[in-house]
Amino acid sequence: MNIKLVDRIIETALEEDIKSGDITTEATVGSEALASGDFLLKAPGKIAGLEVAERVFMLIDESLRFEKFVGDGDTLEAGIIIASVRGKASSILTAERTALNMMQRMSGIATTVESYKKRIAGSKTKILDTRKTVPGLRYLDKLAVRIGGGINHRSGLYDMYLIKDNHIIAAGSITNAVKLCKEHQVENETSYKIEVEVSNFTELEEALNSSVDIIMLDNFPLNDLREAVKIVNNRCLIEASGGITLDTIAQIAECGVDYISVGAITHSVSALDISLDLRLHT
Repeated sequence: MNIKLVDRIIETALEEDIKSGDITTEATVGSEALASGDFLLKAPGKIAGLEVAERVFMLIDESLRFEKFVGDGDTLEAGIIIASVRGKASSILTAERTALNMMQRMSGIATTVESYKKRIAGSKTKILDTRKTVPGLRYLDKLAVRIGGGINHRSGLYDMYLIKDNHIIAAGSITNAVKLCKEHQVENETSYKIEVEVSNFTELEEALNSSVDIIMLDNFPLNDLREAVKIVNNRCLIEASGGITLDTIAQIAECGVDYISVGAITHSVSALDISLDLRLHT
């Protein structure tokens, strides 16, 4: 985990939440009151974000003590206490929502990725994420994907050439778009992979003739996916994309593609239900 980057994300979230102060806690909780808080898992799922939650509390108050009872990547049933925090009650309450927001979202993503992986167990196909993440939270979203057992596709616009339909329109053709990317590689001394999105067999042939690393088959019906895999014949890697759901992913994997990218694992994920139950020390 990139601590510096995670801390920057957390600091932005805390600034958004606290601003001039946690006025309710200031009004109702004594500054010297001590407490313990237990993180209770209220729904079954895969845990992600425990280390991130710990950083939230440490950035609020370094004197707090955070203890993890399970690990990121553990799949658990509901009713388990997964971590606890001890120290000043006011500090715990001020950090609570930000820590929960991050851990609940990350655990929701990890749980969803695991659900997709189970549907394609036994196949060679791997789950990829997309750039359809919450702005400002991409690092955490993609970290959660990895914890869930998925693979990060690309971090952003800077670490892979991905030629999509509008790039093809702008460049004039797939052939020219790939040529320009290869020239860009040489000029900038990069070795990033080149991927091309195609929507039909004519584009598929043109992409193959351009010698790219990966071809993305966008919204191909199952029969066309099978035919495309035969045509490619291991000359490059194949990614299937477009409207993938839990109900369709197994059939798509059976077609023999190398990757399936699923936007839903980050853009519309449900947070995993986790609560923080506070106990004052007397």
